Amino acid sequence: MLFQVGGQGTRPTFFEMSAAQQLPASLRAALTYSIGVLALRRPFLHKILDYEDEFFALLMLALETHSLRNTDASFSESLYGLRRRTVRLRIKKDDTRLKSSDGIHHSGLEKHQRVLSVVFMVVLPYFKSKLHSVYNKEREARLQASLWGPGEERFDNNDYFDGGGGPLVSTGTLNAETSVRTRLTKKIQKIIFSCYPWLHASCEGFSFSYQLLYLLDATGFYSLGLHALGVHVCRATGQELMDNSSRISKIRNHERERLHGPPWLKALQGALLSCTYTVLDYAQTGLIAAVFFFKMMEWWYQSAEERMSAPTVYPPPPPPPPPKVAKEGIPLPPDRTICPLCSQKRANPSVVTLSGFVFCYACIFKYISQYNRCPVTLMPATSEQIRRLFHDV
Repeated sequence: MLFQVGGQGTRPTFFEMSAAQQLPASLRAALTYSIGVLALRRPFLHKILDYEDEFFALLMLALETHSLRNTDASFSESLYGLRRRTVRLRIKKDDTRLKSSDGIHHSGLEKHQRVLSVVFMVVLPYFKSKLHSVYNKEREARLQASLWGPGEERFDNNDYFDGGGGPLVSTGTLNAETSVRTRLTKKIQKIIFSCYPWLHASCEGFSFSYQLLYLLDATGFYSLGLHALGVHVCRATGQELMDNSSRISKIRNHERERLHGPPWLKALQGALLSCTYTVLDYAQTGLIAAVFFFKMMEWWYQSAEERMSAPTVYPPPPPPPPPKVAKEGIPLPPDRTICPLCSQKRANPSVVTLSGFVFCYACIFKYISQYNRCPVTLMPATSEQIRRLFHDV
């Protein structure tokens, strides 16, 4: 399963390298979210979330080791058809004006480069994630202390014991050991809190610098780790893919031939090796397909639940019938802009909320204050039911 982004030649484009670098973080976020949703119905999965860094580090350790061993590429780089190649400089005495690209020779990775690649891709990100979590906890603790004060104990537990000297000595020794350990932990946390921002800023600065230089074609190394290893990332040709497949089959056949023991034990070991190879070979496609399928199913069921739980929308009720004019009430004028009380054009129009008829404010206020009813419908009303209208028709 290969994703071709584009470009010509063996040098990958900036977008290929960026996509390959961001894939593990995206995969981790998707796996964490998926396990979190499944943990709502399977509580034992919360243990995986409690040790999220360790779980993902072990998963990436297996995937990266297998990928580097078989394809000379990381887990994400192999998805884009990329390969890691050792940079070797060729020095020619005949012509000293050679271009930098003419004096570079690429070869396969050596064993120590594979090991260091795993360290740069798995071990260092794991330690950085742990430092980041420690930094966040220390920052939250300091923020809480600044708001609520330090959370120290107000009472000493030793004051509540009146027993003999033996328990007091053991309790005092235990408290001394605990206090020493606590002080050491606090010192380490303070050091991390002071140094981690500078370390993080340095890493991000180096990463940005190398990416900018790579984008401008000023260097062939996309990151500081690749430069330290002396490794270029190149596109794999069709012939290299075919050669790699034959090389993998030869290595696996050689490992099967090295199995020792009785025939049944060899058969069992061979079956386990075949299952391991199959799982690791299809881990790339399987992980991405599983996450995509899970997200699709979640969207499907979530939309179905929203449709089922959505409230039923009923048509709006019809408006109430207009109030009837009482026989003994004041008749309405044919012109709607005239006040029924003073038979003049309305000034400062106001409505009686009980009936909905509009009058002059002075006329209706005086009438209701005197008779406590609507002059048209003769329904009981008070002056509090008069509302000013700022737009009159």
